[in-house]
Amino acid sequence: MAKIKVLVNGAKGKMGSESVAAVLKEADLELVGQTDIGDDLAKAIQDTKAEVVVDFTHPDSAIKNTKTILQNKSHAVVGTTGLSPNNLSEIKKLCSKNKVNCIVAPNFAIGAILMMKFAKDAAHYLPQVEIIELHHDQKADAPSGTAIKTAELILDDRRNVKRPAVKSSETIKCVRGGKIGDIHIHSVRLQGLVAHQEVIFGGVGQTLKIRHDSISRASFMPGLVMAIRKVKKVKGLVYGLENLL
Repeated sequence: MAKIKVLVNGAKGKMGSESVAAVLKEADLELVGQTDIGDDLAKAIQDTKAEVVVDFTHPDSAIKNTKTILQNKSHAVVGTTGLSPNNLSEIKKLCSKNKVNCIVAPNFAIGAILMMKFAKDAAHYLPQVEIIELHHDQKADAPSGTAIKTAELILDDRRNVKRPAVKSSETIKCVRGGKIGDIHIHSVRLQGLVAHQEVIFGGVGQTLKIRHDSISRASFMPGLVMAIRKVKKVKGLVYGLENLL
């Protein structure tokens, strides 16, 4: 069986270097290239004939890199967060135009995907919820893509659920965090953290906490490898690893 030719973009970064090691461990994957800041990504794709390009770079360059990958007829697996709804719409069109596929995953940890699923289920029964996400101090974007995706899943599930209005005031600006819909999201950035999220639900006389902790970047690799293997078989844009499970 022919191996899947994989190029890792952002290979010198923490997630990129972990991805390189993960690809090298898999018998059915072949690492054909590694690129980073200053490298010509388009040329590298053409020279290596990469079938799948993994992108773990920076939110500022995420859409540019993804466009380059798709325009050069390679499938894309994107773990870089910070892509907007307009970016996703543009990616979907590029996939169709170039007859390639793209998986955009805010989180590759299987446990994090399960956390989001459980949160969506709980939201149907418990009316109030807030999200606290905690990451290392070098993470460039806030809130995290995982927090945004979690909020979107919850809001999608409880559109028809009536929730009591809560009146509050802030004596310090933004002390209640940001909001997606009516869900408050709080971002913590500290040394020593990797990637963590807690979804807290409140009901009459009770609370429910659903939490996931990635204590090592190795936690993302099984999901990444699965995405690399499946990206050639999906159709167009897939947003969220839960769609592959």
